[in-house]
Amino acid sequence: MPITRRTALKLLAASSALPLEPAARALASKPYQPTWDSLQHHTCPDWYRDAKFGIYFHWGLYSVPAFANEWYPHWMYLPGRPEYDHHVATYGPVSKFGYKDFAPSFTAEHWNPDAWVTLFKESGARYIGPVAEHADGFAMWNSRVNRWNAARMGPRRDVVGEMERAVRKQGLKFYCSFHHQWLWGWFTSPIADADIYDPRYADFYWAQKYVPAPPSKDGTPDAGGAFNYAHPDPAPSARFSEVWRDKVIEVVDRYHPDVIYFDSRVAIVPELYRQQMMAHYYNHVPDAVLTYKEEDFALGSGQIDIEAGQLTDKASFVWQTDDVLDWDSWGYTKTPNYKTAGRILHQLIDVVSKNGNLLLDVGPRPDGTIPDEIVARLRTIGAWLKINGEAIYGTRPAAQFGEGPTKIKAGSYVADHIHDFIAEDIRFTTSDRAFYVHVLGAPGKQVRVSTLNRDSALPGGPLRTAQMLGVAKPLHWEWTSGGLVIDMPETRPSDDAVVIKLT
Repeated sequence: MPITRRTALKLLAASSALPLEPAARALASKPYQPTWDSLQHHTCPDWYRDAKFGIYFHWGLYSVPAFANEWYPHWMYLPGRPEYDHHVATYGPVSKFGYKDFAPSFTAEHWNPDAWVTLFKESGARYIGPVAEHADGFAMWNSRVNRWNAARMGPRRDVVGEMERAVRKQGLKFYCSFHHQWLWGWFTSPIADADIYDPRYADFYWAQKYVPAPPSKDGTPDAGGAFNYAHPDPAPSARFSEVWRDKVIEVVDRYHPDVIYFDSRVAIVPELYRQQMMAHYYNHVPDAVLTYKEEDFALGSGQIDIEAGQLTDKASFVWQTDDVLDWDSWGYTKTPNYKTAGRILHQLIDVVSKNGNLLLDVGPRPDGTIPDEIVARLRTIGAWLKINGEAIYGTRPAAQFGEGPTKIKAGSYVADHIHDFIAEDIRFTTSDRAFYVHVLGAPGKQVRVSTLNRDSALPGGPLRTAQMLGVAKPLHWEWTSGGLVIDMPETRPSDDAVVIKLT
């Protein structure tokens, strides 16, 4: 029968003193398991609602070839793909030089976690952390569950552990993301002697038999094979599912991340293992946040994440979008295509006005350095937030998120459908005593806010003062039949976006 979340957590608590993997196994032997009903009443903590902006990083073995994007380890085994051609030409056949062989070149020799956290904090991020394990199965912590990890090879450093200490030292919230459900079916190849099929590496690759994909409509074969996203055949084994769960529990028990993010495709893991993991996390980390995509967990059990996404209107729930700084890749590549800082700021403002958070991804080099182009953009974002942060952090959405001509399509990966915002696009946020008007561009001599009129309910009562953040002198304003009209100063602190504080 259904049990409460409190009862479920008590059942799990008894296992916490056991060695990690036996502890996880003990969960499966309990006569009562957590249920979605017992997990659907998790409340989003205020600290997360107030934080608004986080930074994480894709950094791993795929940073070494730095070719195309972080899907390189998947595509490098599939003839017909550019990644395969590049790999064979650069490193040799996949039977001789496989993905595992990138580990010695993932050196992190110049990595300074304290310096990274300082940079990310200066950029305005309030929660920070690594991809703990990407789809490639390489763990970034000192793991007993997964022998293929950064503490035993490559950098020979506990990346997750060192980041956790550096983040907490600077008073921020610690974040980890997990993508390792993708590992089921991630490595496959028509090349029979590819190293992924060597039994010595079976616990790294979890390689699956290659199944050719049916030809496309024009008759062209798909070099990727029949990669089944939602319903893999065969389905994940019990052993894979146990290891999937145990990896997360190990990170929870050792590093206590304040936020855990799950990439999509978690639904392929049987719900038993997902429920056990989630209950264990909530039981062991106070004020924890778990973000997930699509329908991978039960509605209400965590916070929805819309990858590289937008909403057309304000949400009634707290949500997140995770998005890239590089248009083409989540990890480091030698041919980056970085977004402007202004584009990121506009996205942050738009998302916050709709009750969301922005989690921004960056891609460091394998030696532990961060490209100058990324550093410059992060510092521009941080400089803007230093002036305008009071209109972002700790705010709540207004009755209406904003106004303006630019149309937004809801969903994931919709950026290509959105033109750049312009100065006529306006967004709103509120605090206890102020109403903030965000102008997404460089305004002219006046800004007209048609949404507001003399009878609009503003925090603190009738409008008395309008002031641009970063400008000392108050602004002249007046009510008109077309809304609130505000005169702009001759100089402004930014051409990317300005904020007018109404009190």
